Order: sequence, then C-alpha cells, then structure tokens
Amino acid sequence: MSNIVLAANNGEVGGGEVMLLATARLLTTLGHGVEVVGPRAPEGRDSILDLCEAEGYPVHPLASDRRRYLHDLREWHGGRRELLWCFGLVPAFATAGRPRRIVHLHKLPTTSQRAGFLAARSRSWLTLVPSRWMAARVPAARVLSNWTPDLGFEPRRPAGPRRLGYLGRHAVDKGLVVLAEALESVEPTTPVRLVLAGEPRFTDAAGARHVKQAVDRLGGIVEQVGWVDPVTLLRDVDGLVVPSVVPESFGLSAAEAMAAGVPCVVSDAGALAEVVGPDHPWVVPAGNAAALAAAVAEWASASPARLAAVARQQRDRWTSELSPQIAAERVGVILTALPV
Repeated sequence: MSNIVLAANNGEVGGGEVMLLATARLLTTLGHGVEVVGPRAPEGRDSILDLCEAEGYPVHPLASDRRRYLHDLREWHGGRRELLWCFGLVPAFATAGRPRRIVHLHKLPTTSQRAGFLAARSRSWLTLVPSRWMAARVPAARVLSNWTPDLGFEPRRPAGPRRLGYLGRHAVDKGLVVLAEALESVEPTTPVRLVLAGEPRFTDAAGARHVKQAVDRLGGIVEQVGWVDPVTLLRDVDGLVVPSVVPESFGLSAAEAMAAGVPCVVSDAGALAEVVGPDHPWVVPAGNAAALAAAVAEWASASPARLAAVARQQRDRWTSELSPQIAAERVGVILTALPV
C-alpha cells in the first residue's frame, strides 16, 4: 500500500488533531504507511506529534510559530511524492498549488480567510469536510463524517442527583454562559450536578472571565475536573450537554457520548443536530437558556427506561454513521477514487 503524510494544523491538540490521530490509526488498519508532520506544541500543552510518536508513527516536528511553520512546511514538502493529507487550512495554505493533496477542513473558513482557502486548495485532489452542514457552505466539498472509537456501550442507571457532563473549551462560544443561566433556573425538584471538564483554551481573557463568573454563580452544584480523557468523563456522568452558541462543524463530544451510551442534550448550532440525528429528543435552539433549562429538566426527570431507550437510539446511529468501521469503508472508497 502507499505511504501517506498527515499534516497537522496545530501542535496543541484540538478537534482537528484528534481526527488526525484517528485517521492515522484508520489508515494503518487499511494497510497504508503513515508519517505525521506538524508544528511543535507550546510548552506544557498536549502535543499531537508526541501522541503520534507514542503510537509508533514517524513524526517531523517543525517550528511552533505559525508564520515559520508555513514556511518550513512548504520547504519540507518540496519534492515529496506521497499523498499529503492536510488537516486544516494552515498546512493546506502552506502547500498551495501543489498536487497530490487532500484538504481536510474541520472549521468553516471565515470571510477573511476566503481568499486564502481558495488558494489553499488550488490543484488539490479533494476537499473534505465533516458534515453536510459544512458541505453546504464549502463549494465542491465532500463529506467525510468524523468518527470515534467504540467507548463501550453502557446505558446509564443513575441514582441520586443526575450528573451532567460538559467536555471542551471553557469559552462563551461553547455556550457555557448560557448553560450556567439554564442551570440556575432548573427546578430544584430535579437536582442536577454539573461535571465540568476542560479549560479556557483558545479563548481571550475577557471571555474566560465571563465564563468563570457565570459558572461561579452556580456554587456547589459544579464539580470541575480539568482536562480528562473522554472515557473518564463519560463513565462518571449520566448525560452530556453540548450547548454551543456558534455553529459547530461537527460535534465530536456528542459522538463520543453516543458511542458510550450517555444521553446528550445539544443545541442546534451548526452540525450538532445532524450528528445526533432527526429523532433525537433533546435538541434546543442555540443561545436559548430557557429552552436548554427545559431540556435539562426533562432529561433529569426521565426514567431509567427512557434514558436507556435514548441511549440505544444514539448508539444505533453511532454504529451506522460515526463508527470506525463505517469510516474505514468511506476512506477506502475515497482513496480508491483518487488519481494514481
């Protein structure tokens, strides 16, 4: 089989980097050789290159500075003939105009990035995006849905106060201020504890302060656990909330919960409703604290049988749309259709 180079957008681990590692694993199962190139992560942050190297993939660390990384990646890539799979706009722009590339976007380009995006995919073989929502906004893109490992299906049987998990950045755009407002108004006859995982990464100081103030107002119902592995969080909660207020290109934490048997409460921001599917009971308008409070209250009051039924429905959708087996089939078709 062929050798494929995966190029990271960031050194620090975010959603796109999680999918880079997932793709490396999937390509290995399909019989391809894999190398990874990317910027060094900031000191003290989880590094995608370190994670890849720990799993045995050859890695090529380049400059951590964004401008320098663009230059160094273009120089490093010059003359190479392997397929280059660019995970984000940065590596795609660095190698603009060169063939034998896949441009894989995990965020919708902003208006200011539009010209750069058009240049970035010049002469590329294919542009991939993770959802139909995003494909409708990126001309000539093909959908390759994100996927998650099988985290072990285990429907929740809660006893006592319901534990509602949140996993991700502590940022205003992720809906934490709206979530705090919603939990302040949930009826006390429906006791809920918020298990808050993650940190204020990739956000500004003012936004981080706003989120902290909102969360602090919830007092003792909040349990902050920092950055934890998704499996660790999902085994410790009865439900997961994804309350984003700005459009999401996918919704990886929701997919992980679906795999694990943890019922989700999500907003309709971007592709989130697409991820959980049209029959999911707890999808609320983005930014609507009252609607979110009502959905959380309904989830918290649901019987164990109701929660198990929702978990099974979620798991069935994960199996048919978001599992590694489905992803392997889709990636195999994509690679087979590429030019030799």
